[in-house]
Amino acid sequence: MDIASLVLGIVSLVLGFIPFCGSIAFIPAVVGLILGIVSLVQKSKTQSPKGMAIAGIILNALAILIILFWIFLMVASSVSQQ
Repeated sequence: MDIASLVLGIVSLVLGFIPFCGSIAFIPAVVGLILGIVSLVQKSKTQSPKGMAIAGIILNALAILIILFWIFLMVASSVSQQ
């Protein structure tokens, strides 16, 4: 699950930088964040290395923040034009 979280984080982060693809990348970012948290909890119980799970959580959280920033900019620009 940590590898899936990391891959979804990378894909969501890359798509999140593209202004109109951010809404598409929001769902994989949320799924990747959930997978990363679940993987981190499971690895904490077994004392396994947690690096990939933490990296997945960070990338997905960063992707969500970037997507929300683009959405905020689009809403603010549409309101200011009216």
